[in-house]
Amino acid sequence: MSGHSNVGQSSVYEAGDQRNVKNSEVPGRPRYEEGVEHSHLPNDSKDERSIANRLANEERKLKRNEEDDPETKASKQDPTLPAKLHGNEPSKGAKIDADIQAEEEEYLKQKGKK
Repeated sequence: MSGHSNVGQSSVYEAGDQRNVKNSEVPGRPRYEEGVEHSHLPNDSKDERSIANRLANEERKLKRNEEDDPETKASKQDPTLPAKLHGNEPSKGAKIDADIQAEEEEYLKQKGKK
């Protein structure tokens, strides 16, 4: 009795839909590339690098002299400047940072005079 169904049309059950593709005809995926740049995150807790390798990485970081881009330099001097350079109003946090920075500079000037 199996194979005799009264449900639906016979064209729904064509064998062409049921056939498997041969392994030789399956499109292959690109091979996983080993040693891809930046594949290991330095602060990944599950990475199995030794402590010596982590220390060597930190020493390499300290020896590098990376220059900040102009926008980063500007934000260190004035927190509201990057937004102004892009024609936007500075965020509330940037305004607060600018106020705090001005207060600290004023405090240091007063402290230096005494």
